Amino acid sequence: MGHAKTSYVCVPCRASYKQDHDSHGSTRERRCPRCAEPMIHVGSAFAPPRRRDTAAWRALTMLLESGVRFHRTGCCGEGPGYRPRAPRETREWLAERRKRTEWTPERRLREAAPRG
Repeated sequence: MGHAKTSYVCVPCRASYKQDHDSHGSTRERRCPRCAEPMIHVGSAFAPPRRRDTAAWRALTMLLESGVRFHRTGCCGEGPGYRPRAPRETREWLAERRKRTEWTPERRLREAAPRG
């Protein structure tokens, strides 16, 4: 049985690479083979846009900057669900997501506080 693979992205190069998944919480930094810049771990259910699709890469950059990642969910690898492909769709999707989850600074502090 082979090792699990997951995707890493280099936004400046508009490139995606599948690499072995680090086990046991290792945080080894991955570098882009083209430009040697650090890559972003985007998850195993990531589907990269075409390199020439600048709008999709702008949308992807917005998603990554807001913390969205693409991991499989559930037992059957159902995927991450809807992914906006254009900057306008991304702004609307992020605004709706913020509204739905109501992530305020106060709530983030409450969630991060140790329980006891």
